[in-house]
Amino acid sequence: MGWNEFGFLVPQQVGSCDDNCNCIQVCPFNPFPKPEVKTEDELAGLFLEETANSHPKVGKYERIYAGFSGQFRDTSSSGGMATYVFMKIFEQEIAERIIVVGQKDGRYAYQLLAPDDFMLSAKTKYYPVTLAEVFQQIDQFEGKVAVVGVACFIKAIRLAEVANPLLKEKISFLVGIICGGLKSSFFTDYLASRIGFESDGYRDPDYRIKDPHSTAADYAFGCRSIDDPARFDQIKMKTVGDMWGTGLFKASACDFCEDVTTELADISLGDAWINPYSTDGRGTSVVVTRTALADSLIQSGINNKELTLEDLPVDRLIRSQQGSFNHRHDGLKYRMEKRKKAGLLVPPKRKRNLKSINIFFALVQKARARTRESSLLLWKQYRNAEQFGRNIAPELKRLKDVTKLYHLFRKWKMKLGL
Repeated sequence: MGWNEFGFLVPQQVGSCDDNCNCIQVCPFNPFPKPEVKTEDELAGLFLEETANSHPKVGKYERIYAGFSGQFRDTSSSGGMATYVFMKIFEQEIAERIIVVGQKDGRYAYQLLAPDDFMLSAKTKYYPVTLAEVFQQIDQFEGKVAVVGVACFIKAIRLAEVANPLLKEKISFLVGIICGGLKSSFFTDYLASRIGFESDGYRDPDYRIKDPHSTAADYAFGCRSIDDPARFDQIKMKTVGDMWGTGLFKASACDFCEDVTTELADISLGDAWINPYSTDGRGTSVVVTRTALADSLIQSGINNKELTLEDLPVDRLIRSQQGSFNHRHDGLKYRMEKRKKAGLLVPPKRKRNLKSINIFFALVQKARARTRESSLLLWKQYRNAEQFGRNIAPELKRLKDVTKLYHLFRKWKMKLGL
């Protein structure tokens, strides 16, 4: 994997493949997968066969919760559940190492962490990473490992386990992080520039600095000066604008991902973006257990009072990620058709998520795609937050206007009972 001109890690061809090569088969966006691993449904049938419940939007699951870990909440982006799960993976000897994103050379990368180091992985990092080097370490490591990843990474691991059954024995547990979209390294450079740092003048970016006296969404971004390590500056994200609904600096592949809740993990963790949880600035997690092992780990934590969790109905989980479901599922068919008309390949998707949309939502999809692409082109050109802001403003206004039009159309339909 190597960096491209837009701040993403992409595959690099380093040699020719022989007839037994599986490199394309383990790609989560492979346009020509084998029938037995065609979509998340087929993979869930292979790896989550005994899971009790199923929902067409959420996938297979045992139980769903909302809450937090009292021990790790304050040092985490959300409710501290990921860090708690890491600790229990080691305590219960589920794995001897955890493959998780941690700090490296002032930025972030996947690392193989031992029990004494798992706290180094706390907090969410919106920075491109690759599993390529870590999988080489897995081959050399004799014990079991757990892996943490967003939906496409978890799917890639499941595909790798199908291609190489020995990995099933080696990888004992998967922790899925519910993702709003993968960001380019440009995203971090832009936020650092908003504070006053050059792209090569900062280190240690912190994307989720909580304000316990405010709401969960009222967090800040901060980073440290390379020249003056004592200088750590930050900016409230609400002053930056909507970085997620607009698709700024997002990978185009994310527009063809239909897995909102990391359906193929043993356990899925995310933010509870619904009331009353979202009003608590300390952070609250949603937790989806998908295997008996994962649920027993959570139930044990509840019983010994290490976790403060309550059952969350599946419809409430969906509402907690509603924006992501609206974009990824409702607009998926439109985006696929646009890409096919351009003569480009798309991966196969589940028919239930392919919906026809009205002209107003299509305009939103078109404007959002244009905004996403423009953000990468403009940052590549200017590398300065002020110049970037001036030039991206027309695209953001266009997206805002068509979104407002779409919302008015929806209200009109509701009034007419359509």
